[in-house]
Amino acid sequence: MRVLKYRKTAGDRLTARHARNAERMKLNVSRGDTVRVMRGEDKGKEGKVIRVFLKTGRVLVEGVNMVKMHRKARTADEQSGIREAPASIHHSNVMLLDAKSGQPTRVKSRYDSDAEHVDRRRSKERVGAKSGEPIPRVR
Repeated sequence: MRVLKYRKTAGDRLTARHARNAERMKLNVSRGDTVRVMRGEDKGKEGKVIRVFLKTGRVLVEGVNMVKMHRKARTADEQSGIREAPASIHHSNVMLLDAKSGQPTRVKSRYDSDAEHVDRRRSKERVGAKSGEPIPRVR
């Protein structure tokens, strides 16, 4: 009897759950960008973004939010010990650095208006809010 009770709504519940899991956050930072930490214990530190987690909205910044990890030796030859690795921080706690001044800035986006892009599809670029200079994407 229990199976019959949930049979009608089982499909709806599964699709809703998967839709929720598949959501991605829109972030202004991408891998390879140089950012400055604005909040937290490591406030003021600068580093390069190693990895971006789109589902959780967190970023991994090189040399920021270092945590100690204990590793047990798996084989007789292997050495056990403590290693340090960066932990992720929320994307709202970092700001992208401006290409011109090197200061943290908010990011706007605009379409390229170059003559070479007129005949092809317009490309979107990131622009620093303070200077108006385009911020190149590091690939």
